[in-house]
Amino acid sequence: METAAYLNNSGIALTEANRPYDAIPLFRKALGLEPENPLLWLNLGIAQQRTGEYQDALESYQRAVYIDDGMAESWGAMGLIYYELKHFDAAEECYRNALEREPNSPKVWNNMGVLNFSNGCFEDARHCFEEALSLWPMYYDAMFNLRDTCRELSDYRAAAEFERILMNECPQ
Repeated sequence: METAAYLNNSGIALTEANRPYDAIPLFRKALGLEPENPLLWLNLGIAQQRTGEYQDALESYQRAVYIDDGMAESWGAMGLIYYELKHFDAAEECYRNALEREPNSPKVWNNMGVLNFSNGCFEDARHCFEEALSLWPMYYDAMFNLRDTCRELSDYRAAAEFERILMNECPQ
């Protein structure tokens, strides 16, 4: 008999293998067994997001946080969708909710920095990228973003140092 855990694990494997269309029915079947499992809703949302079904993904993430408001990953994922849809206020609200629940998430700090950078708030962006790097010192995305932010702030010395690190350390 297929359990929700088995279906979830199979769906995750398919999503990671870039087969989200095959994963979605498994997550739905698992949700038929455990409809109040927020992790299943999160994973369904991830698969839906990978297919470009942003509205369905948002609904899945919203269901996950309705069941468990503490799911920082769902808040962060919603923020990313809202950012991609250029709903910047909603994205910021979701990122703030994610950071309230998981303040040690370098990915969310980086995403908040990207949002601030996009809005021209370079000092705030710098702070976010620095937070991300304090949590994960070799987080290359945050380092690239911090380098670019330092350039926008005319802090060319810092930008050059990040460029040097990236050239020496970043995998090609």
